[in-house]
Amino acid sequence: ESVKNGFASVSLNNKWGFVNIEGGNGIPCIYDGVGSFSDGLAPVAQNDKWGFVNTKGEVVIPIMYDDAWEFSEGLASVGQNGLFGFINTEGKIVIPLVYEGTGNFFTEGVDYVVKNGKMGYINTKGETLVPFLYDALGKKFVEGYVVVVQNDKWGVVNTQGELVVPCIYDEIADFNNGLARVSKGEKVGCINTKGEMVIPCNYDGFGIFTDGLAPAINNGKRGFVNIKGEVVIPYIYDATRDFFDGLAWGLKDGVWQIINTEGKVIVTDCVFNKTYWTRVKVE
Repeated sequence: ESVKNGFASVSLNNKWGFVNIEGGNGIPCIYDGVGSFSDGLAPVAQNDKWGFVNTKGEVVIPIMYDDAWEFSEGLASVGQNGLFGFINTEGKIVIPLVYEGTGNFFTEGVDYVVKNGKMGYINTKGETLVPFLYDALGKKFVEGYVVVVQNDKWGVVNTQGELVVPCIYDEIADFNNGLARVSKGEKVGCINTKGEMVIPCNYDGFGIFTDGLAPAINNGKRGFVNIKGEVVIPYIYDATRDFFDGLAWGLKDGVWQIINTEGKVIVTDCVFNKTYWTRVKVE
């Protein structure tokens, strides 16, 4: 099964334990379920309760919780009686079990939690970073921002918990190089981190920026625009692939071409392989 920190979880006669893939002592298959090792500890289950063992197989955190997850950044999410919080590697409760749910893992010092049916973000001290106001939110901050949902509309919050983009959009993608794709109705465009509309919602589809250009769809045809929303490569393609090392694929009149960032055709009549780049001309 899964391998982490030198130990692989294994099953024997419907019981679980660990083998040491480096040749040391393992942990007998005596548990009803196990997680993976992290910070030297792994969650284990017996009789519908969870605790933690160390790499010697010693139970160092009592098997007393209804749920338990792997450690991340020194903390593990645990649940009891329908409420969740976090403990440290010594088994001490660092963040009280007062939440209806958690994201289970801290990433860059933050995790999302649920309280009174609403979602927010906390740090490893249990301090609220994003208030519990939202029906849904992104799994993690990207470039210092996370998407949030309120009354079926999407917005963006920064790491200070400030709503920097109001919840007015039908969908918002994660920021990529300071821009995020947004949609209103059937049309899409891009905003910056200030919530300013950089590229109007005039497009039928929109990709991510690579090499300064993003694929855009207009009236069923595809082209590329720059970060100012200027059309650099006209809408003449039936399909495209993102730029990579200054080159991109474009399908025109049933023929794949390779183009540069200026739209100049470098190679035509190409074999396109979805797995890898095949920059070869067909004779």
